[in-house]
Amino acid sequence: MSWSYRITNVAGIPIRVHVTFFLILLLGAYQWYGMLGTLGAAAFGAALMLLLFLCVVLHELGHSLVAQAYGIPVREIVLLPLGGVAQMTKHPERPAHELLIALAGPLVNVLIAALLLLPLGFRAGPMLLTDHGLLPAGVGDEPSLRTAITWLFAANVSLVLFNLIPAFPLDGGRALRALLAMSMGPRAATRAAASIGQLLAVLLGVYGVLNSHFVLTLVAVFIFFGAGQETAEADAKTVLKTLRVGDAYNKHALSLAVGDRLSRVVDFLLTSYQPDFAVLQGSRLIGIVTRAHVLAALEAHPGDVFVTAIMQREVPRVEAARSLDEVQLAMQQANSRVVAVYEGSRFLGLVAREDIGEALAVQTFVQRQRQRREASSPA
Repeated sequence: MSWSYRITNVAGIPIRVHVTFFLILLLGAYQWYGMLGTLGAAAFGAALMLLLFLCVVLHELGHSLVAQAYGIPVREIVLLPLGGVAQMTKHPERPAHELLIALAGPLVNVLIAALLLLPLGFRAGPMLLTDHGLLPAGVGDEPSLRTAITWLFAANVSLVLFNLIPAFPLDGGRALRALLAMSMGPRAATRAAASIGQLLAVLLGVYGVLNSHFVLTLVAVFIFFGAGQETAEADAKTVLKTLRVGDAYNKHALSLAVGDRLSRVVDFLLTSYQPDFAVLQGSRLIGIVTRAHVLAALEAHPGDVFVTAIMQREVPRVEAARSLDEVQLAMQQANSRVVAVYEGSRFLGLVAREDIGEALAVQTFVQRQRQRREASSPA
């Protein structure tokens, strides 16, 4: 993710912090300074936020380690002001795997909360729903170790309850989809889980507005649109599974030879809509030149250099018979927006992420038109 910086690696998973993450530290400092009016209280509030996000990292590692156990690579974990995101290269194919991956994160917070109860003598006091989350009554009177432990216990309980709301993109929504998918298939399960989530989001939003809970209202909006996005992704995945990459690559693409220079690529960019060019030696692909390569070369090189000096030599390879859904996954795993399409040992052409998006838009339109004709035709 852009604007994020790696701080460590755990089990081969980079853990990164987004630049906006520091806003939550400022919020914690501001809240405690507002309560007690001292710099010590402000530092205590910032420290509590750091400890909370350590719990968030452990939560995301719970998801990630179970995903890795099922052969699903995890690209990274990114910490944002609203929480953490474990970015997996693909979705679990089996509902049972998705269920266990989804529940692993909240289970980590349950274990943390249980451990925090030990120094509290298994007594945390009554919980109250406030604008700052679910907190024990009387917590925060003054900075202390007991206050920190009590606050973190309540925060972990809040994380469990919040994440188990059966609505996308929360863990509870993914667990619900997994349970439904065991009997109705992934696409129908996604639609059903998303509808349930959006209904809950509306109810939460109304409750938040009527009771002046700004955070709860914001969460409701987040859930509502997150559920809609999950449905759109499931529909897209279904459509892309019906298309082969061999039908989507540009069969009339312009290409470059090893002796061509930068000026020729510039001419192609100015006179065509094509942004990526295969560099061929005979019929063999030896690299690609993209618009980004050209712009970087124009800035760095004063002369008309050969395209072989600026090309990308390693290009991910896919077979023409693979579906666009599989190719999109291969792009994500290779972190590349362009792949080379082959039929056996024969190079056919290039496919970019934008080509897949265009194929999806066209095929979706065709399917909608077909459904309208079928709906309007007499029985």
